[in-house]
Amino acid sequence: MQQIPMTAKGAQMLREELNHLKSVKRPQIIQAIAEAREHGDLKENAEYHAAREQQGFCEGRIQDIEAKLSVAQIIDVTKMANNGKVIFGATVTLLNLDTDSEITYRIVGDDEADIKNNLISVNSPIARGLIGKSLDDIVQIQTPAGVVEYEIIEVEYL
Repeated sequence: MQQIPMTAKGAQMLREELNHLKSVKRPQIIQAIAEAREHGDLKENAEYHAAREQQGFCEGRIQDIEAKLSVAQIIDVTKMANNGKVIFGATVTLLNLDTDSEITYRIVGDDEADIKNNLISVNSPIARGLIGKSLDDIVQIQTPAGVVEYEIIEVEYL
């Protein structure tokens, strides 16, 4: 079974969501189903069907999270010595050599990726181009707009 890399923070977030689904959402849905049953004929009861559909989504998400956590390889970069190398979980500040603009990304697992918060998936083209490189290296990243050259100006293990 292939392990999926995940940061410690990402694993904690999934555990919290799983706990919420099991201890809050699931009982709410069960209560909604019970109330809808009391209304009588289930064939024409929209509340009942909506609650059952919601139950299906909830149970599916619970199974999805449990499966991901069971194969997660949790990597905590804060416990590693920073040698300036870009690795999974590292926070990397790049200087775009064409525009002289800086951007900071954190390389995370697929489930944690959120480009709006500068969290990029380890499987993204940018992350694949950065992994294994070191501080002050110049990297060329293929983007939809063409090849962009970046200089790695900071590597942090936060």
